[in-house]
Amino acid sequence: MDRIIPGILEKNWTEIEKKIETARILNKTIHIDIIDGQFSPNQTFLDPKPFSKYADELFLEAHLMVSNPLKFLEPFAEAGFKRFIGHVEKMENIEEFVAKGQLLGEVGLALDIDTEIDFVKINMEDLDCILLMGTKAGDSGQKLQDKVFEKISSLSAKTFIPIEIDGGVNDENILKLAEKGAERFVTTSYIFDENPLEAYKNLLKILESR
Repeated sequence: MDRIIPGILEKNWTEIEKKIETARILNKTIHIDIIDGQFSPNQTFLDPKPFSKYADELFLEAHLMVSNPLKFLEPFAEAGFKRFIGHVEKMENIEEFVAKGQLLGEVGLALDIDTEIDFVKINMEDLDCILLMGTKAGDSGQKLQDKVFEKISSLSAKTFIPIEIDGGVNDENILKLAEKGAERFVTTSYIFDENPLEAYKNLLKILESR
């Protein structure tokens, strides 16, 4: 199972493509942040079509930080995305999103840092993963908030589905995140700020030391 997943949060395709070319050397699973400017003030590149050139080679994961995640499912599936993670905070019908996502690939739900686990009322075993934000959704480069550790412990006690952490993951906290029960770790600024290969290998080494 992919544990360290490169994350990309960018406003233009040129920067996205540069990072994909780097990330594909590290992992065939790549996490793409999709932000519509309504879920949060930030906005990323929203056109799914250019990603189709990578559909056969890569496992693309869409993190839908948008006002209506359901309407983004089909366009991104047509472009070759294989996992869809939607934020519950702006979701009109969680059950409908999950059912549609299951038809198109893997599906998960995301909870922002201040959203309680109990917000999700559906059977979690219908999901392929749960993503917990370690920071406020919408921007990269933020510091991990300690409250996420308790949320991981609470969630891992309720379900066996993979818990994915996004936001603030680095070499100083990834081990504790794993010890609390997280299995996948999306990292954006930590990997891309300096030497991506070295940073990626460092995180893997820390996890393997458990």
